[in-house]
Amino acid sequence: MPPGRCFPVRGFYEWLDRPPSAGERRRVELTAMIEAVFIGSGRTYGYRRVHAELVRGGVEVDDDLVRRLMGAKGLVPVQVKRRRGLTVPDRAAGPIPDLVGRDFTATVPGVKMVGDITQIDTGEGPLYLASVIDCYSKSVIGWAVDERYPASLVCAAVDMAARRVPLPDGAVFHSDRGSQYTSGDFAATLARHENRQSVGRTGICFDNAMAESFFGKLKTEWVHHRVFATRADARREIIRFIEGFYNRRRLHSGLGYRPPAEVLDEWFANRQVA
Repeated sequence: MPPGRCFPVRGFYEWLDRPPSAGERRRVELTAMIEAVFIGSGRTYGYRRVHAELVRGGVEVDDDLVRRLMGAKGLVPVQVKRRRGLTVPDRAAGPIPDLVGRDFTATVPGVKMVGDITQIDTGEGPLYLASVIDCYSKSVIGWAVDERYPASLVCAAVDMAARRVPLPDGAVFHSDRGSQYTSGDFAATLARHENRQSVGRTGICFDNAMAESFFGKLKTEWVHHRVFATRADARREIIRFIEGFYNRRRLHSGLGYRPPAEVLDEWFANRQVA
């Protein structure tokens, strides 16, 4: 530093002591709200869902700003891990058509459903979950959990779905070609509810993509960053994810970033008014 000149220390400390600007206060407030939404999602939401949640709460904010603030805070959602498939084709099963053709949309609840089975590891051994998802609302309307995965597991999931949502005559249930779904017991369960059976092709996951996607979310967002000492622990967490988070709170991009239960409840409310 040249002789006779002083470092502007006073100006530096005056800058430190200045009150934050309105823009700075706004960013601090937004960051706090973003972090609260992110943590409330179980650290699963990316910036699009965080943005949608804020907008639903009346906060005016640009999605790109949400993305930048999450990046600055290091808020990174949990990552996907590959899951093991449980599909064991029944070679003796008769021909069953694909009535869905990868169209996982529906105009009313219960008219089209998809299902699958997945495995969740615990300290006591595996636990198996069978699901039934309504294509209209994307809600998990039926599920069953057991230590094994016989045909009775998928039958129980369909029976739950029928208790929760009226299934129109001729409603379609779609799955893969696993032996549980091509069994006589499962065919009888669908016939009792006057539902039609549909299956995709063996080894083509895209033919049952909606059911695969749900299990991907379950594993990525809830299971893979937890350790279950017992099957009872895993069962409780599965129920929490399905009924406490996925159906009631998780924003679904295919529903305009609304939770599935909200869409389903709205349909029933409008039906009663009509």
